[in-house]
Order: sequence, then C-alpha cells, then structure tokens
Amino acid sequence: MWVCPKCGREFKRANQGHYCGESPKTVLEYIKSQPAEGQDHLYAIADIIRKGVPGVQESIAWSMPVYKKDGKSISFSACKNHVSVYVGGEAIEKFASDLSGFVTKKNAVYFPYSKSLPVKLIEDMVKWCML
Repeated sequence: MWVCPKCGREFKRANQGHYCGESPKTVLEYIKSQPAEGQDHLYAIADIIRKGVPGVQESIAWSMPVYKKDGKSISFSACKNHVSVYVGGEAIEKFASDLSGFVTKKNAVYFPYSKSLPVKLIEDMVKWCML
C-alpha cells in the first residue's frame, strides 16, 4: 500500500498517478494544470477529437478528459513522460501494425512527449472509434 505524501490517499501501486484535491472542471483547465512539456500533445489530441467528431460531448470523468457521442467514448490523460489515449481494445487490435512504434496496453496507446504526435494515425483511430 502506498500513501500519497501530498493528499494522504492510499493506493495499491507505489507512486500511483492521481489528482490531489479537486478534479478540473473543463478540458482546458485539465490541460493547463499539466506540466508544460506535455501541453502541446494534450491540446493537439483534444483538437483532433473536436474537429474529427462533429457533435462530440466533452467532459471530465475520472479526473481526465472524456469525449462521448452516441454511446461511444475516447479519453486521454497526461502522464509523466507520455499521454495515454484510451481508445479501447478493439481499436488497439485494428491499428496494431500502425501502433508498432508505440507502447500499447489493453485499451490505451502511450504517445511519448519526446516524439511528434502521429496526427493522421490519431485522426484515423478517432474516426474509427467514434463515427
């Protein structure tokens, strides 16, 4: 068990990423609260989703940006060295060959801040997942 020295919350994993205190109210507030080195990636991903999915609903859930339309959703979160984009396991399988240069987990893709975002790939995944 790990206890955050800042807020006192308990977690199963050591150094678990989380928000200490109140969650942001908007995506813009979320992005502005993140370290500067990741903000460009976060703004870009938010823009790709907004522009690629007409009528998408933007909100904060689980202390991170979530985009929903017609029962489908995509979310993302800032991490220390990358942004995690949660597209679901089916999307990870569908785009597996295109994602070979990135770390993937069961339902997420990690895009490191040290690399340029693969904008076209993200646009394609967003459209496949949401439209």
